[in-house]
Amino acid sequence: MPDGGFVILAHRTATEYAVERYDKELKCLWSTALPLTAEENIDGFSRSEQQVTALIYHKDDAAQSLAAQVFNLGTGTITLRKKLTETAARNRRPGAAFSPNGTKLVAWQYATRDQQIRAISASVFDEKLTKLKDRTYDFHDLGDFFSTTIHLDNEGTQYVTLLSDEMKKLTVRRYRNDNADIKVMSVALGGSFEGKAVMVFDAKFALQPDQTLYAAAICTERQTGLYYSLKVVKFDFAGEGTMKFAPEFRFQPEYLAEVNKATQSTAKRLEDVYLTDLLFTDEKQMVVIAEKKYEEGGDASPVHARELHLFGYNEFQLPEWHSTIAKDQVASPTEAFAGIGYRVAVFGPEIHILTQEKLKGKSDLYLRQVNAQTGVVQPAKGLGLNVANDQQLAYVKDFTAWLDAKTIVGVSRPSKKSAALQLNKIAVK
Repeated sequence: MPDGGFVILAHRTATEYAVERYDKELKCLWSTALPLTAEENIDGFSRSEQQVTALIYHKDDAAQSLAAQVFNLGTGTITLRKKLTETAARNRRPGAAFSPNGTKLVAWQYATRDQQIRAISASVFDEKLTKLKDRTYDFHDLGDFFSTTIHLDNEGTQYVTLLSDEMKKLTVRRYRNDNADIKVMSVALGGSFEGKAVMVFDAKFALQPDQTLYAAAICTERQTGLYYSLKVVKFDFAGEGTMKFAPEFRFQPEYLAEVNKATQSTAKRLEDVYLTDLLFTDEKQMVVIAEKKYEEGGDASPVHARELHLFGYNEFQLPEWHSTIAKDQVASPTEAFAGIGYRVAVFGPEIHILTQEKLKGKSDLYLRQVNAQTGVVQPAKGLGLNVANDQQLAYVKDFTAWLDAKTIVGVSRPSKKSAALQLNKIAVK
């Protein structure tokens, strides 16, 4: 927050959370209980300048719903819970998304036929949970298989992304609340290239304040699953609307050799690499991050998060560099990927990446700084957070955040025998 403080969602017991506000010296200013029933869990959490909003998912034998619980940011006062959307228990789970500044919220439910989405019924709310618009997104013309996500800007405008046509075509639809016009832009990312059928394997989106939406997509060969390329598209909805394409980055054998060298491995192909972040500096440099994540075997086996793949673009969307950050994280099957991975933030021209790892025999929180212009990665720096290395570390990642470029707040459990969590303020030297 502007005053250097922060708000957390604390998990006290199996059926009770608490929303808590702290100042920059880690003094608790207020703490308000958020009780849940056995049929409920937290589905989202956001803060604006005036309030904190928690989304609560409820499911019983008859129905499932999403509701919002609001807390006054200044006092912690809790208001009456408001139901946002409800659907039958047998239907697909409803969803919701916040705008970047937390002042708008969209909640939706799906209309399906034969397990396929045919439409989405959505409602847009302002910060006080006053309904601004009811909207239906119709997908009857898209065929039998597609993927969709919904993004919301600070004005309440909705951007619906669609991957369709056998995962080859990317479409973005813009829905405004002040008129019925729907702006549509589409591009083919897959197709037949060099005699190979190519499809979109994974995609990631980033909505910017200036009515632009960036899309990054990893494309693979349909028949073999081999990684083919990384594609980046900028959809600019200002004015008449334009699309700009970054030069394609091909996953050639030389790239696999670079990854193997960085990770000291002998992989025969790229696999299990998924897009995780699209980051932007004030100077409009863009960094795309992907992470290798996989399960060892069945549901009862450990999960792994391995190297990060970074791709840097300049302000004109031209590729400038790529880097690989080696790491090896393992989590128990109960925590799965919640307990591993990374946290990331942008400060000036630098990308700051935090991981919880065991390096050279020491379990700690490690910071790596990446120059967004050159791709140079500084060596991992241990921050001295005393972490009990017992493979139950989800809380370390969940409660790690930056107050500023030189100050990090994190939670640790100092020993395996300790049940309590300790809040820490870390000064980065």
